[in-house]
Amino acid sequence: MSNNQLKTIVFLGLLSGLLLAAGWLIGGTTGITIGLGIALVTNAGSYWFSDKIVLALYRAKPADEKEYKHIHQMVEELAAKARIPKPRIYIINSPQANAFATGRNPEHAVVACTTGILQLLTKEELRGVLGHELSHITNRDILISSVAAGIAAVISYIAFVARWAAIFGGGRDRENNGLELIVLAIVTPIIATLLQLAISRSREYLADSSGAKLTGHPEHLATALEKISGSVHAHPLAAHASTTATAHLFISNPFRANAFLNLLSTHPPAQERVRRLRAMR
Repeated sequence: MSNNQLKTIVFLGLLSGLLLAAGWLIGGTTGITIGLGIALVTNAGSYWFSDKIVLALYRAKPADEKEYKHIHQMVEELAAKARIPKPRIYIINSPQANAFATGRNPEHAVVACTTGILQLLTKEELRGVLGHELSHITNRDILISSVAAGIAAVISYIAFVARWAAIFGGGRDRENNGLELIVLAIVTPIIATLLQLAISRSREYLADSSGAKLTGHPEHLATALEKISGSVHAHPLAAHASTTATAHLFISNPFRANAFLNLLSTHPPAQERVRRLRAMR
């Protein structure tokens, strides 16, 4: 088990524990049961329909097999090497160089590339990116990210309820739980978000590593990441509520042109990803 896989297990465990604690504070054992129920429904919905939702958000179109023959050939070759069915391939009309994978399992997977990435990267660099995306599929990252996002969303909802309970009274013990509700309302959503982002970053490192092993050329993915980072800064997508939740899907966060604190990022710093890839040589 790799260090990043271990981190994912630990972070998911902490996130789940936070959900149970939040449910208990707001409603005791009944709160825990309700929290788990909401989490299960939320996770199932996001997991089952994630591909349809994200493809619709970005107006992705199926990649014509004649026009994009070279992409179909690369994906088919890499999928065979990874021992998974060939994913469906979609194209997003955007000048920003980026790509993502989605779908509930390898049998229903999708890989999407922007027109910008097809114009910017060499054939070898694009192959490195596709190897990274197929690794997200083989590593079951769509499932893991859906679970993490679903739990974090439920915690945020519980915190919203706690804010009202703190104002009007409520919870397990009306006389003694005012401070607990305030902490629940303010602190737990922040912790949940930080854990979700940490999971996302660990999965990106793992996909970089396993993708480089799949293609056999870490340098190709390293140079691709350098080019993609520059393109994101030059052509950031307009962020709004319906799309920012999908940032973790992309190979590079598409919504910001400025550097943020690493702790608050869905992706590791591009420089560190490139350094680790070049160390693999």
